[in-house]
Amino acid sequence: MHGRDSELADLHRLAAGRNGGLVVLCGTGGLGKTTLAAQAAQQAEKKGRAVFWVRWQDDATRLAHDLTRIAQELGLAESRLHDAQSGRAALVDVVWEHLAAVPGWVIVLDNVDTPRNLGPGSELPGSYRGWVRPEGAGLLLVTTRDSARDTWGPRARLVPLEPLSVDASGAVLRDAAPAAGTTEEAAALGGRLGGLPLALDTAGRYLANPTSRYRTFTAYQHALDTEFGDLLGAEHPQGADPEIARRVVRHTFDLSLTQLHTDGYTLARPTLFLLALLAPAPVPRAFLTPALLTDATGQSATAAELDAALAALHQYSLISTPTAPPNGTSELQALTVGQVVLHPLVHDVIGLTAPPGTDRTTCHTALDTHLTRTVHDTTSAGRAGWPTARLLAPHLPALLHRTSPTDFTTTRNVLDSVADTVRDAGAAAEEHLLRQCVLDAETHHLGPDHPDSLISRSNLAHTVRALGRHQEAADLHQQTLADRERILGPDHPNTFPSRSNLARALLALGRHQESAELHQRTLADRERVLGPDHPDTLTSRSNLALALQALGRHQEAADLHQQILTVSERVLGPDHPDTLTSRNNLASALQALGRHQEAADLHQRTLTDCERVLGPDHPHTFTSRNNLASALGSLGRYQESVVLHQRTLTGRERVLGPDHPDTLTSRNNLASALNAAARSQRWRRPWRRTRSSPAR
Repeated sequence: MHGRDSELADLHRLAAGRNGGLVVLCGTGGLGKTTLAAQAAQQAEKKGRAVFWVRWQDDATRLAHDLTRIAQELGLAESRLHDAQSGRAALVDVVWEHLAAVPGWVIVLDNVDTPRNLGPGSELPGSYRGWVRPEGAGLLLVTTRDSARDTWGPRARLVPLEPLSVDASGAVLRDAAPAAGTTEEAAALGGRLGGLPLALDTAGRYLANPTSRYRTFTAYQHALDTEFGDLLGAEHPQGADPEIARRVVRHTFDLSLTQLHTDGYTLARPTLFLLALLAPAPVPRAFLTPALLTDATGQSATAAELDAALAALHQYSLISTPTAPPNGTSELQALTVGQVVLHPLVHDVIGLTAPPGTDRTTCHTALDTHLTRTVHDTTSAGRAGWPTARLLAPHLPALLHRTSPTDFTTTRNVLDSVADTVRDAGAAAEEHLLRQCVLDAETHHLGPDHPDSLISRSNLAHTVRALGRHQEAADLHQQTLADRERILGPDHPNTFPSRSNLARALLALGRHQESAELHQRTLADRERVLGPDHPDTLTSRSNLALALQALGRHQEAADLHQQILTVSERVLGPDHPDTLTSRNNLASALQALGRHQEAADLHQRTLTDCERVLGPDHPHTFTSRNNLASALGSLGRYQESVVLHQRTLTGRERVLGPDHPDTLTSRNNLASALNAAARSQRWRRPWRRTRSSPAR
């Protein structure tokens, strides 16, 4: 059974053991709980266990009959049954007294999606006074959508099922339709289907059918974008049979929502629908407010009702709420706490149909209004708003796509403000999404030569460079520079940044001489037009110094960096990000000159300030930590260097990704530091042995 080996092994061990107990397989619809339980039951039967299968039919009386029959098959004495029938003992106690005494059985209680109805009364089964108890000498295996610990009690072993991995999903599809494509193509489709076994089974059966329109994994995946409702969203089966509906992707989640509505959580369905109208990405919990629900649905909503609806959706695994690992940084915890996430298939399915009495257009209007309001609050909060801004970013392009021509500029400014905020947070991926969206929209609405479009193309190029795509950045800057020189002229203040940006991109590509010449020209023009102390002039002077350093002209570079730092501290202040960059650049220049102790001291100061001002996970902080590690290595402090390089690598892998150029640099730097530390140890060992040997 692909992707469930660990869970199946655990169930096999529990079924084969002597202690028995209660195991609850839980998770949202379509995860294969019944299939896994059937596989475990089959294994137990092969090992000689007495296996019984009971399908929950929302009827405690029927369950009592089924479990009594099982107890009788396991040898329940007629006298004890008569005691129950005559009222001298409770039937449930008689049955479980026998199940606790007889080992070697496995009972599967399947699809218990209304656990409150198990009895007695309205008690949860976790009271262990009803028909589900943990004290059996065999294994009672329950499958359910209810994953709440309170429901099943402290002695139940909960086994929450997660979607299958990409590789396991691909293997399921390849088994079903081996001629439909490669392993990689199957894995890609499995990822698109979110690893949901029900969806994988549906797709596999479709692809294996010789009369299907789409016969390859790739074709099916592409068709999902336009025909999702036809391929995975079949209409509700005739007769509304729940047992059939749970085997249909579109309606398996509807069963859970219907149950929640019946249980009194009337906001659960509209809340999930609103989440499905947003992008398939984490949503800030703070964005989900009673006012949003009221505006979208017309239903009066309170904070307590919304909290209860979200808790119920989480209990039935229709949403998840990621939290940071205990040892995560405060920055990481801020980014991971306070999110609501939908499984991608839940997102796609729920978005197909508006709940009764809910208008899709009204919901979009409410979402747009509240997104705009949340953006304003977030971007005006400074650094405290960075985590929320990162979460909001994926949901904003749709807002721009829906805006009217008269509101285009206002909405565009909303996206630009968030793009600026996530840039300050060092979140290049989120910034790139917004910059590309804005540029595409401006090119369509305003034209490619409009000043706003030129600014947006320049912003996009900066973001692409931050992602390590240097040639693409250079091409964009070259195009923007040519357009600005043509439209504005070579001495226009807006042309200077384009020339400077192109020079920086050339430097990143290793074209150092061209970069230095272009920076020299830009510096001369800015000193003439803007003055020697203008921030843009300081930037040009810094860029020229970096180019000179790349050319090996280290003393000239150090002198320029010292000048820039002095002016930056006076004009911008000691904590301004540009001042921190200037201090870092001077330290690097000193290190290139062999002044390692001065460089290390300056890098240490810069790192301390970056962690305080920008946070420990900002890309600039990573750079500063990397540079301090290198400086310590130059001083022979190898162990400290290794520790810092390791920390930098771990942070960059998590924030930038394993393949980002800066991450690759960190990996290389760590390897070099480890080699240097090893060489140092090899050199020291003979000296130590000589010193400790007795005199001869």
